[in-house]
This record gives sequence, C-alpha cells and structure tokens, in this order.
Amino acid sequence: MPALAPNSILISEVGPRDGLQSVATVMPTADKKRWITALYAAGLREIEVGSFVPARLLPQMADVADVVAHALTLPGLTVMALVPNLRGAQAAIAAGVHKLTLPVSASQAHSLANVRKTPDQMIEEVRLIAALRRDTAPQVGLEAGISTAFGCTLQGAVAEDEVIRLALECARAGVDEVGLSDTTGYANPAQVRRLFGRLRSALGQQAGAAHMHNTRGLGLANCLAALDAGVRTFDASLGGLGGCPYAPGASGNVVTEDLVFMFEAMGLSTGIDLQALIAARAPLQAGLPGEPLYGMTPDAGLPQGWAQAAP
Repeated sequence: MPALAPNSILISEVGPRDGLQSVATVMPTADKKRWITALYAAGLREIEVGSFVPARLLPQMADVADVVAHALTLPGLTVMALVPNLRGAQAAIAAGVHKLTLPVSASQAHSLANVRKTPDQMIEEVRLIAALRRDTAPQVGLEAGISTAFGCTLQGAVAEDEVIRLALECARAGVDEVGLSDTTGYANPAQVRRLFGRLRSALGQQAGAAHMHNTRGLGLANCLAALDAGVRTFDASLGGLGGCPYAPGASGNVVTEDLVFMFEAMGLSTGIDLQALIAARAPLQAGLPGEPLYGMTPDAGLPQGWAQAAP
C-alpha cells in the first residue's frame, strides 16, 4: 500500500478498464486517450488504463498497449493494468506499465468463468507472475484483488475463511498487497468492516484496496465501512461505468465523483479537483454516446461555497 499523508485517500480510477470492458461498444482509442488525460488533469494519480487479454475475448482492450504508451506520457501518473495470466503480465511489462493487478476469485464458479482456472490454479499463476516481476522488472508494483470476496451470483455465499486463505496465499506468492472486491454488489457495511478487519489482522501493511460496486445502492456505505477498518485506497469508476462480464447482474462500480465528494466533505484529502473530475465526463460521453452514466454529485452540483470549504 502506498505511503499516504495523514487524512489522505488514494482514489484508483478503474473506468478505462473495468468500465469499458463491461459495455458492448468499443471506445475509439483517441477518445480513451482524451478521457485518461482529463482524469489526470482532475488530479487522479493512479489509473487502471486497461487489461492485457486476447482481443478476441475483449475487443474493448485490443488497443491497450497504445493506451498505455499515452498514459506513460503523463508525469507522476501510476499506470496500472489488469493481467489474468503470465502471458498478459509479460505483455504489460513490455508495454511499460508501473503496476500489475491480478484477479484471484474466491468463488470457484466465478474463477472458472472469468479466467478458466480454479482459485488455487490462479495462485500458481500469481507465483509465476511474481517470479517474472522479480527477475525482469522489480520496479513494477504487483497487487492481487480477491474478487467475489463478499458473495457470488454464480456460487452464492463465499466463505470468509476462504477469502483470507487466498489473500495469505497471494502474499506468500510474492505480491505487494492484496485488496478485496465486491464484484457482484453483495456486500453490506457490517460484512465489509469485519472482512477488511480480518484482512488487516492477517496481512498488516499488505492489506490493500477496497473495490466496491453500487449494485444494490450500498457502494458508498461500504466504502465508509472499509475506511473505518483502515482502508485508504479505493477503486472507483467515473460515472459508475462498469461491472464484470462474467458475473451476471454485477452492475455499477462506485461512482468516482460521489466517492471523492464524500471523502472531501469529511475533511479527507484525495488531491482531486471535483469540478475538473465532473468535466472529465465529457470525453467519456463523447467516446460512448448514449451510454448511461450515474452519479448524484454531478446531477446535484457542488454545494454553495464548496471551493472555500474544501480542504
């Protein structure tokens, strides 16, 4: 987990990957670049710009190397990409990404649907990727996200002990940090507080980000519960774009605009200019005309005097 100043929060924008992989329309590469530049201009300093997967499976990500090359021109931006296997990690490192994120599902059914491997087979893949990183690119960050950590639309309940076991296995395999993902929007605040508490007890400083979905309207509440449990890095997607194509009904990432507003209103610093963040919706809408975007803050506007009130 990156070292953060007191009262600081790191928002990791996942829209260019998690958001775009979930819509049928392929956003043109030029629009992706404009969107990422707008996100950067708003103050976001970690962006998951794509995933290194076969284009036949996710044509939305066919231009990922080109998008990475553009993102690398933005000073101070951590350019992150999702990699589901060793081949993807090799391609991502060759493209120059700063950080790899690995999906390890706690649900057997979701894991087989998503990466065609069991959870334990994915741990073996994590070991291979960690060895690749160690031997060829030790400067590259490596994180694992335990997906379906709070429940699965394919399997149903997911045992918390299994989530913690997999998190420990990922840490032993060589990742820098392990986060938890509510891939299907099943989580509730009490569950989030409890499971992240267990994760921090098990992993200490290697306990990583919270990736929440707003499928049932609990996204912000779950982020607040994760904050209470000590989490300081949060994934979010501009306009709430996204979900998981291999988890039926998994709609709606947490809206970046609403999450930033909540934290800033609480006196926590995200380093993000909310007006500029809301303006970053324009290149997103231009690249995906007709795609619905969500968010209460963009619709309502900022409170009177917000510029003076913001820390």
